[in-house]
Amino acid sequence: MFSGFRHVTIMLTAAAVGATLWLLPAQASARATPATTYAAKAFRTTNAHRVHHDRVRLKKGACLTRAAERWARQMARSGRLTHQRLGPVLTGCHVSWAGENIAVGFPSGASVVTRGWMRSSGHRANVLRPQYRLMGVGAARDRHGRWWVSQVFGRR
Repeated sequence: MFSGFRHVTIMLTAAAVGATLWLLPAQASARATPATTYAAKAFRTTNAHRVHHDRVRLKKGACLTRAAERWARQMARSGRLTHQRLGPVLTGCHVSWAGENIAVGFPSGASVVTRGWMRSSGHRANVLRPQYRLMGVGAARDRHGRWWVSQVFGRR
């Protein structure tokens, strides 16, 4: 009887795992990395704060996202929390306004926005600036596992 119970348990476990895999979209699971998940959560949290403060939701800017991702990786490699030059972002992304928030050491995309940027007057001003319409977020881990984040804003 024990071996029969064990067989049923294994079958149920296999069925549950199979159902879980079947329910996950192939595209999403292939592209979801810790960095993209972190950045997506920071993006959603930023927009939640903007809506709460009667600002328009920001749209994802592909060029701004690439600039943010590149900069987050650069900061993680160098171990230096510094702003990138926004002149190349203005011209390269064809925006008339640009701004950036950066951070290091926050464990999640939600915490970097809520516990970090929204508690700092200058960063909060960037998050809530009514002129912005686009945003990109990049996150990268350094060799110690710390998150480095760049959030780039813009307006065409």
